Amino acid sequence: MFALADANNFYASCETVFRPDLRGKPIVVVSNNDGCVIARSAEAKRLGIKMAAPLFLNERFFRQNGVHVFSSNYELYGDMSARMMAILGEMAAGQEVYSIDESFLDVSGIGNLIPLETLGHQMRERIRKETGLIIGVGFGPTKTLAKLANNAAKKWTQTKGVVDLSSRTRQRKLLHLTDVGDIWGIGPRITKRMYQLGITTALQLADSNISMIRKNFDVIVERTTRELNGESCIALEDVPPPKQHILNSRSFGERITVLEDMNQAVVLYATRAAEKLR
Repeated sequence: MFALADANNFYASCETVFRPDLRGKPIVVVSNNDGCVIARSAEAKRLGIKMAAPLFLNERFFRQNGVHVFSSNYELYGDMSARMMAILGEMAAGQEVYSIDESFLDVSGIGNLIPLETLGHQMRERIRKETGLIIGVGFGPTKTLAKLANNAAKKWTQTKGVVDLSSRTRQRKLLHLTDVGDIWGIGPRITKRMYQLGITTALQLADSNISMIRKNFDVIVERTTRELNGESCIALEDVPPPKQHILNSRSFGERITVLEDMNQAVVLYATRAAEKLR
């Protein structure tokens, strides 16, 4: 059994730990040269502020709407991440630090001692008390299902930040509500192809014939399909293998003709790649 613990709006949340007076207010974090937005609080998202939004084009809007702007502080974020990961590691049999604010955990057997939802709330409470951060926790028999559970825990407030997908009935209910493009590891190109094949939900993918999936996609998609059915195919990496390269990229939706737009995009994704390097 796996858990995925993920901090909510991590960079912005790190800033409010030391500025509790700003909790509940719109906050954005901008890149090192104060060029573009690289993180937003939930309140900033509700204002419609987009990732990579150039600061110089939005300063007036930010002032008018009481948006608080912070320059990125990676030393702070790294320290907060280390504290969060250390706590989570103490509460599980194994741990894979997946990113600066995400950790997969091996919780096999713990469900025999206490309900997994109880464990999830204990994790949330301890992280809140010891770091000031708020996390979402999802449980599942595979890493892919744990990731979906985590997404649901953060999306729906009625879950109180914890979702347990031990039950196949609950798995299928959530899979039915999940767009195939929202599955961990399914990108836009694969999503488009799946739509062409009539596969629009995670449940439809889970129920697809493996031979058909193997014929139309690569082994990664086959593995994902099996994971959606509760077959664990992706092991926990306690010691991740050394990275041979680091990539963070997106395709532009339209032709870029303004140099400043290109500069802002390069800054944003270079920042994201640097996060992975750290």
